[in-house]
Amino acid sequence: MTTDLFHIEEPKLTFGYKQKMIDPRDGITLFGPNSNHKISGKINIGVIGTEISRERMISYLQKIHKPVESLDNDKARPMFPGLEAAYGININFENIASINVPTEDIEEFLHYTDSHQRVHNLTNLFADKIFNYVRREENPVTIWFIVIPKEIYLYGRPNSRIPSSDENIKIGLKKNERNSQQVSLFFQDENKKLQEAYKYQVNFHNQLKAKLLQEKIISQIIIEDKIAYEEIWDDETKIDSEKKFDSAKAWNISTTLYYKCGGLPWKLGDVRNGVCYLGLVFKRLNEDANHKNACCAAQMFLDSGDGMVFRGNVGPWFNPAKNEFHLSKDDAFEIISQSLEAFKDYSGDYPKEVFIHAKTYFENAEWKGFTDATEGKSKIIGIRIRDDSAFKLHRNFSYCVPRGSVMSINSDKAYVWTRGFIPRLQTQLGLEVPNPLSVEITRGESNIRDVCKDILALTKLNYNTCSYGDGIPVTLKFAESIGEILTAGKDVKSSVLPFKHYI
Repeated sequence: MTTDLFHIEEPKLTFGYKQKMIDPRDGITLFGPNSNHKISGKINIGVIGTEISRERMISYLQKIHKPVESLDNDKARPMFPGLEAAYGININFENIASINVPTEDIEEFLHYTDSHQRVHNLTNLFADKIFNYVRREENPVTIWFIVIPKEIYLYGRPNSRIPSSDENIKIGLKKNERNSQQVSLFFQDENKKLQEAYKYQVNFHNQLKAKLLQEKIISQIIIEDKIAYEEIWDDETKIDSEKKFDSAKAWNISTTLYYKCGGLPWKLGDVRNGVCYLGLVFKRLNEDANHKNACCAAQMFLDSGDGMVFRGNVGPWFNPAKNEFHLSKDDAFEIISQSLEAFKDYSGDYPKEVFIHAKTYFENAEWKGFTDATEGKSKIIGIRIRDDSAFKLHRNFSYCVPRGSVMSINSDKAYVWTRGFIPRLQTQLGLEVPNPLSVEITRGESNIRDVCKDILALTKLNYNTCSYGDGIPVTLKFAESIGEILTAGKDVKSSVLPFKHYI
């Protein structure tokens, strides 16, 4: 075993006017977004929620058109310069599509004791109103802000239970009636309607996103407390503590707004042209230990940094003995073929290299499907990436090892610290000594230094926030949440859609 300890320089990102910086907040503030020539000016949005929720959302959006100060000059949460100053866009407040969701309807469904019925009816309450608006085509809306009270978040999650109350409503079906084809002669229509709720997972966010995929509706779900805590909370200590995050929230919401409107806030600074990265997504359809059926999908990230999601087939991909997911040869061939054709449509040619990121090793049949799909088109490399807590790396300093530290074990394996001390921020993110990512080239050939450098760069492509960097590359970061959206219902239909539909 030959070990080598070295450091990868923080990857740069490209912003407006082709200028490069390492911190997204610095780059946006100084040079604007990468695609400032593509997206600018007024944008039309929609807001749906109760009357007070919509008022608070619009008030918040008006606030972030102005600078949002950073408390105590916190380098990790710098000042936000304002939406138009940062991204060159402004919301058309004279033409906001506004949809009311009656408070009494929300409160009624929140009292449903059956969690399937509760979440299904709550998501329909929002989705159906948006569908009705879209089908009337009154006013084109780029993105919908869906504002929900904290109670929907609390009682719209898996395993959530509402408090006992005399106002609670017991509506639902017994387990043996939920999938039964034999419905009551007297309550046939009512029972069919109730059965529909059990086709979906109990998760408000994922279920609503899954339903909106049908109409390719782009949305951002906002918890009301996060934007109007000063009006809702009465604990002054708690309010003062939350104020520290005001600028960070403004950065995050503005960045995802710009991205979901079709803009690219930044892209990789040192792009290796003709390279694409694939993250495999698996989600079991049943949590029973012996149930093997799972949905497969792939997240493809282009050399620009933008991404798309491809849904594969449902099949017996889960191996209970190994607790791993693996595709058949044919399905592996199909999902890679979809990705290659999409890349060709985007860039005019097949990628030179395809890096597949996964948390497990690849089986022979699975890899044969991948290589057959790329034969004569692209070079393919399989990379296994996992959090590793087997050991810690310490140094004689006030802070932990710097982000970007790498310890290579051999030509195919290394440990990469994507978390750690960040000189630009003069601090480390998190209080604990960070664990590294275990990175291994398991199939194909590549340079382990280049692989580690790419992985560190891919931690900076989360357009759902505006942070210095994540601990996990974007190819794997959203894998679980995307899988949950694709399996939130039994008949979720989705074509090849940009990544922005899922986050």
